[in-house]
Amino acid sequence: MSEVAEEAASQSAALASKLNWLRAGVLGANDGIVSIAGIVMGVAGATAESSALLIAGLAGLVAGALSMAGGEYVSVSTQKDTETAAVAEVRQSLRDDPAGALAGLAESYERKGLEPALAQAVARQLMAHDALDAQTEARLGIDAGERTSPWHAAFASLVAFTVGGVIPLLAMVLSAAPARIWATVAAVEVALVLTGSVSARLGGAAPVKPAVRNVVVGTLTMALTYLVGHLVGVAV
Repeated sequence: MSEVAEEAASQSAALASKLNWLRAGVLGANDGIVSIAGIVMGVAGATAESSALLIAGLAGLVAGALSMAGGEYVSVSTQKDTETAAVAEVRQSLRDDPAGALAGLAESYERKGLEPALAQAVARQLMAHDALDAQTEARLGIDAGERTSPWHAAFASLVAFTVGGVIPLLAMVLSAAPARIWATVAAVEVALVLTGSVSARLGGAAPVKPAVRNVVVGTLTMALTYLVGHLVGVAV
């Protein structure tokens, strides 16, 4: 593989990684918007007390952000441990049976459509360049040298959820009492249009349908939680 091809492949992988992180951040912010909007709307349905709205919103924001971060940390840690164990098995197979590993790699390229002779040549060249990376990419679909950091993933989720959740919280507690419900609905729906559009564009899809889905889900969440809060407030 030439240096130009290697550099191009590296840049492509780096770009894909950045897009995945950005997409995850947008989705985390979307979760924060919907979750905190549901909480503050539910409380607003039961009481008009600004202090109650602020306390509930802040508690939900902290709990949601920490829950997202903890879940992401556990998930990525588990994935990392699984990938590390799998790479160790591949490394052991290379030590125990290098000829078998080469034959298996060549067979994988034959199944993808290469002629046997070409598949064998490609496999030999890749194995000579980086045997472990060639094997892990073919067998596992991962880069042997790259692992997502659980701490980075947890921090990214915490920040994304917090940024999203602050929008409905501030709209609710900073608006005048008569207009706070509609101000929150407007702020949330604008934010959901943006997150839906951005996530769609990152995935290469048209932005209209995802944005509409986001708004519908967010609107239903706010309406139902407001109704529940109102019914509970009346009953109490």
